Amino acid sequence: QGTASQKQQHPPPLHQNHTLMGSSISKIIANLGWFNNKKARILLVGLDAAGKTTLLYKLKLDEEVTTIPTIGFNVETLQYKKITFTMWDIGGQDRIRKLWRHYYQGTDAIIFVVDSNDHERIGEAAEELHKMLCDDLLRDAHLLVFANKQDLPNALKVPEMVEKLRLNQMRHRNWFIQPCVAISGQGLYEGLDWLGKALG
Repeated sequence: QGTASQKQQHPPPLHQNHTLMGSSISKIIANLGWFNNKKARILLVGLDAAGKTTLLYKLKLDEEVTTIPTIGFNVETLQYKKITFTMWDIGGQDRIRKLWRHYYQGTDAIIFVVDSNDHERIGEAAEELHKMLCDDLLRDAHLLVFANKQDLPNALKVPEMVEKLRLNQMRHRNWFIQPCVAISGQGLYEGLDWLGKALG
């Protein structure tokens, strides 16, 4: 007992104290930032070959990745400004679209990606979009449409996309359409800026 109580406790060197203090302050700041961060669940959908997965990984990794058709889903979390987005990239092939509804619960916003150069299927994209938005689980979800592949010479421009997707028919939906090129990243962050304000 006497030996234990008489042991001298040496304080750590001064620089170590500073390190510990700095570490503690960093943790406090990080925790405050965590509390201030908004979290949002995003459903990333659209027809097959629209560029959804390319767009997701351009945002996540800032790299162009080689993709294959998504069978099922990819899910990634990315931080942009003060929002942590959890993005669910769901396959867009015809036989998979009926499974989209299983991912609707808790969705804060929908990112609908459209191939602006695919004139033949723009009507099909519109049908799928409006069918999805009829679901009561998505009644409060914001809608961001990315008009992708704007670098291609025959890509439809935004006014034509608005008309063909019948976006003006949405009277009670907060929506925005952003032209983009997923491969290069052009337009992607402008879209996220709108989404961030909408979710704000």
